[in-house]
Amino acid sequence: MSKFLRIGVHRSNVSGYTSKAWWIRRVGSTVFLKWGAVEVQGVGDGRKVHWTVPPREKEIRCGSVQAATDYVRNAISRRRSHDYEPLASGIPIRRRPASRVAEPKQTLAAILIVDIVQSTEKAARLGDARWTQVMNHYYATVRKELKTLRGKEVVTTGDGVLATFAAPAPAVRCATAIREAVRTLGLEIRAGLHVGEYKVSGPDVVGLALHIGSRLAAKARAGEVLVSSAVRDLISESEIRFKDRGIHQLKGVPKRWRLYRVDG
Repeated sequence: MSKFLRIGVHRSNVSGYTSKAWWIRRVGSTVFLKWGAVEVQGVGDGRKVHWTVPPREKEIRCGSVQAATDYVRNAISRRRSHDYEPLASGIPIRRRPASRVAEPKQTLAAILIVDIVQSTEKAARLGDARWTQVMNHYYATVRKELKTLRGKEVVTTGDGVLATFAAPAPAVRCATAIREAVRTLGLEIRAGLHVGEYKVSGPDVVGLALHIGSRLAAKARAGEVLVSSAVRDLISESEIRFKDRGIHQLKGVPKRWRLYRVDG
């Protein structure tokens, strides 16, 4: 008969108690063992026991019925401080309901993309060890400016950084501050900035606004911060000055876009 070794599981335990269990069963000359975590629901004779995860299992071939019987007896005697009870059937595995997938959260923000100019060439020239040091300083500098201007780092991609801001003006100031700061490391950046909606789904961020910001950064020259007309219109009253860079087709993005360079 199956035996259930209870470790700290008593008739008086409250419902929902979690403990460890050891299950032993002899079939002829073979002994079967299972052990793992269990959850107890209910109390007294009516309580139910479930494995919380599939238990670990072991099969021991003893060679004879007597040897198997002795193995079970010895295994139980080594755990005299624990209580046993016979089981009419096995212990089921508790199947937890699948958690609902959260709906992607849609957010409106100023989206900043920063990228290092000619990073591959610089890495090849400096070598892996030195380039790693430079990149560590680069990311520390970027994060310092993001913190100062209340930007939120969303993701890094190689030598690129995607960050969001509640408003476009601090995003522009952050981009220009990063540009000046990383020049002390011998680096030049380009940046693109757009205002739009994007969605957050777990670790992923998606949305056309992200692609537009990325295309703006790709259009920018070394040391240049390019913004969309949406950004320029929202901060036209501020002290930030812009220079018209004309109308451009952004790869993979519908219609043509008027772009502006941050002047200064």
